Amino acid sequence: MATPIIMPKFGQMTEESAIVEWLKKEGDKVNKGDILFTVETDKSVMEVESFEAGTLLKITVPPRVNVPVQSTVGFLGNPGEAIPAVAAPAPAAPKKAEPSPAPAATTVTAPKSIAPTAAPIISQTPDARPQTPSLFRISPRAAALAKHSVIDSARIKGTGPEGRIVEKDVRNYLQQHGYDKLRISPAAKELAAKEKLDVLAIQATDDSGRISVADVQRAIAEKPKPLSKMRQVIAQRLTQSFRDTPHFYVTVAVDMTELIAYRSQLKAAGAPYTVTDFIAEAVVLTLQEFPDVNSSTDGKTTRWNSHVNLGIAVSLEQGLVVPVIRAAEQLPLLELSQRTKSLAEKARAGKATPDELSGGTFTISNMGMMDVESFGAIINPGESAILAVASTKPQPVVRDGKIVVRQIMKLTLSCDHRIVDGALGAKFINGIKQKLEDIELWKRLAA
Repeated sequence: MATPIIMPKFGQMTEESAIVEWLKKEGDKVNKGDILFTVETDKSVMEVESFEAGTLLKITVPPRVNVPVQSTVGFLGNPGEAIPAVAAPAPAAPKKAEPSPAPAATTVTAPKSIAPTAAPIISQTPDARPQTPSLFRISPRAAALAKHSVIDSARIKGTGPEGRIVEKDVRNYLQQHGYDKLRISPAAKELAAKEKLDVLAIQATDDSGRISVADVQRAIAEKPKPLSKMRQVIAQRLTQSFRDTPHFYVTVAVDMTELIAYRSQLKAAGAPYTVTDFIAEAVVLTLQEFPDVNSSTDGKTTRWNSHVNLGIAVSLEQGLVVPVIRAAEQLPLLELSQRTKSLAEKARAGKATPDELSGGTFTISNMGMMDVESFGAIINPGESAILAVASTKPQPVVRDGKIVVRQIMKLTLSCDHRIVDGALGAKFINGIKQKLEDIELWKRLAA
């Protein structure tokens, strides 16, 4: 009997996934270790390998369909082997947002099986549509006229039995909307028909009022597109956090002049440290001084985390991911630096596992390379604070009664007011500031 291919479970919190692309097609030979397909979870995009050799007999789940983990997505076996009848996987039920960080691209080996469910498709709706019956009805002649006219028949109110749209309704609709005065080039109309656009909803930009191919191309570019799984999860979780978590913000200006000069000396000597490494170490040390900031709450109870699981946000083309350095308080500065770089590289290459992208207790979001004065970040669900790091810029400051130019970096701490009050937030971020400005501390730690 053919062997089912199962949608693997990536990470403890993953309940559903979607196939991004099948890399094998029905009838292809499959060797053990061959990549069958890629899967998009709520945290990453991962490659799934085959644990057996054979022929891909059938694909039961197409790409871009969310299905529960452990669903059957295809069958592997010998040519001509019987394929069991399998019910289509039920679409994964909507679930509440869970306290865990955002997503990332990844590669992982999975057991022999995979399956998806239908992802919502958003169609273009330039104007508000009339209320349509639960079952859309249109006569063949009316449908043919609407198709020839390149209009959206769903906008038409039917006058036939049970709201059925008849040819007269389409003609009346065209007349009411001035279709006879519409000016559109043949190429533009052909393109609009191909892309299933409504020519009445396309605006001409030419002074003559004639709709051109460029106008249609602009309308195509403006068509709504489904968010990726990663973007949907980012939107869901950060919306939940900003809605349910009472944020407040504390900003300090850090004089980085001496630390940047010292880092230049280390770099000249071949040391690998970055400014992010110093910030990360300062955060870890300060979290040990103020353990309440390394906590989380559900609004009724508070949970303190004994380890500092430090998340450092990494920007990818498809979204934001947060690789997590577990038990960062146990790592010396050099090992913390190496671990930070390694996880960031894995995330950018799509190799980070779901476990490496979850379980954080505090996050750093560094936009220092983006030339920003300051910004505030949204707290990741399940954490009590996040540190936003802005760019280091030369600024005039007063030192010993004189105006001098110093390298200033602004840090903004976003706090969950249910756990962290204003005084604690101020003490915590000033603790980070003091460490970054203590050059003797870094000489000891980087030695």
